[in-house]
Amino acid sequence: MVQIGSFALVLLLGAAGAQGAAADGDSSDSSLAASPKALQTLDTGFRDLYKLDFDGARTEFADYQREQPADPVGKAAEAATYLYQQFNEKGVLTSKFFLDDDRFLGGIDGSASNNHNALFLQANAAARAAARQRLKADPHDPQALLAITMADGMESNYDEIIEKKQLTALGLMRQAEDEAKTLLAVDPSASDAYVALGTSNYVIGCLPNYKKMFLWFGGIHGDKDHGMDELNTAAQEGHYLRPFAKILLALAAEREHQDVRAHQLLVELNKEFPENPLFAHELALLNQREPQLLSSR
Repeated sequence: MVQIGSFALVLLLGAAGAQGAAADGDSSDSSLAASPKALQTLDTGFRDLYKLDFDGARTEFADYQREQPADPVGKAAEAATYLYQQFNEKGVLTSKFFLDDDRFLGGIDGSASNNHNALFLQANAAARAAARQRLKADPHDPQALLAITMADGMESNYDEIIEKKQLTALGLMRQAEDEAKTLLAVDPSASDAYVALGTSNYVIGCLPNYKKMFLWFGGIHGDKDHGMDELNTAAQEGHYLRPFAKILLALAAEREHQDVRAHQLLVELNKEFPENPLFAHELALLNQREPQLLSSR
């Protein structure tokens, strides 16, 4: 059975970053035209997420849902807090995890029953259902595309890393990738969508040749370099996912022995989010392993 790899967890936030497209009038339904205050609430929730303040993030996302009940992104963002918290507790976003092929390609320890995440599954199902309902009315609704990409991406990661259902996860990964492309076609400025595309390319590119051959027969291809370029676009131009893309790109750079690049990204993250001990710890580990990088700061 093909194992797609835990790097796909970046899709837990999918292609987040429609960057206020609904507020700019791109949606056919004015009920999604979020106020500046509501958009700030959403921004604050994501920043709390990167600070590892999960309760704070959920409070902000709940406020957003109350102000924008027709926007499924609020529920998808709530679902992300539960999955991100679980990955944080399991040490997924660390070099220890990413530099170990068994973990990187096999997922976390423990059985699916032990790691069951009911709160994530409930919130994610609600987000997907709401997004699908909106897409029936308008297949190019940017907020609905954002939410469905997030939902499918997150469940892909849940299936692959928690449930160990690799083929199911692959199908959802492909759906999220297609949805990300559709989102970019609707809103080319939604640079966070490149996280989903870059992840797919990078993860598949990391697989052993015999697994890549299996996927090749199904029309699935991967390219590590192209994937990292796409992640870089999100890290430089993204909105909600810009910091998330940076940590993933930093860990990918460490896997590819691009330590100078990884060091720069970790320095930036540590400066922007001093409250997050993960960024500081990963920077300290890299400095210990490659002390000459300290001179590049």
